[in-house]
Amino acid sequence: MAKEAAEPVKELFTDISLYILGAETTVESAVLRFFDSLFPLVYSRLINPGITDLSEDYTECLRLTRQDINPFGHYSKNMVTELSRSLWASRMLSQALSLGIEVINSTEHAALSKECSRALVRMQYCPHCQGLTLIRPCVGYCLNVMRGCLASVAELDAQWREFISTLEYLTNEMAASHELETALAGIWSTINEAILHAQLNGPQLSATVDKVCGQPKQQEGNLSSASIVPVKEVTGTQTFVMAHTSLNNRRREFISYMKRSRTFYASIAERLCDGDLVMRDSSTCWNGEDVVER
Repeated sequence: MAKEAAEPVKELFTDISLYILGAETTVESAVLRFFDSLFPLVYSRLINPGITDLSEDYTECLRLTRQDINPFGHYSKNMVTELSRSLWASRMLSQALSLGIEVINSTEHAALSKECSRALVRMQYCPHCQGLTLIRPCVGYCLNVMRGCLASVAELDAQWREFISTLEYLTNEMAASHELETALAGIWSTINEAILHAQLNGPQLSATVDKVCGQPKQQEGNLSSASIVPVKEVTGTQTFVMAHTSLNNRRREFISYMKRSRTFYASIAERLCDGDLVMRDSSTCWNGEDVVER
């Protein structure tokens, strides 16, 4: 029944992706919706493989009955619990990154005050009026001007440091008990056990379904639901080994890079004045009024 189950599986992973991206949904609703869609297939292919007429009404009845008779036992709830812990950290990290983008975009286009504009003109271009086109600002003078211009931006320092600490916490959580890749790989075995549980309880499930949904058409010589065909064991963990290693490496590289920017807003003036903007290899520089010794 793998081919018929492809769409419910696709919907499950789509719902998981939307949850991580911040959609107004829950892990529980995504998982239970998947098992709702899976039950008609399990019932008609494994528990009662002789069913020939699976109408839309009967299929919908099976979906609704799943919620009451719980054919997959505790495995559906276990899957919700395991995924919720892991997906939470990923969802929070995604939201934190979106917030960081908003902060960076808002400061990228920060307007300069008139006082700042005058100070920048005085620092950069007033020497030209005296024919001093090659002279550059003194380091201390540059720092004073830039700190004045960027005072409002520098106020983000405390919040930015806290933001980096939050990213570090979330990435550590994703690599510990909330390991996303491990949880996703575990979906395979959980579904396998859930289906096997439903098969083992096939006669009781059939009796309940018959009372609620009625009896569908059967082929002659219906295969007995007692003849359980074991579901093939799936070792999905190995499938994720390469991706898991790559994602772990990228996660470590990412947080290492972000930690280096912890003091970005506090030191932005120093960064701007540490380069071609100021005089480095000369004994004289411009202090806003005149050329002076360094």
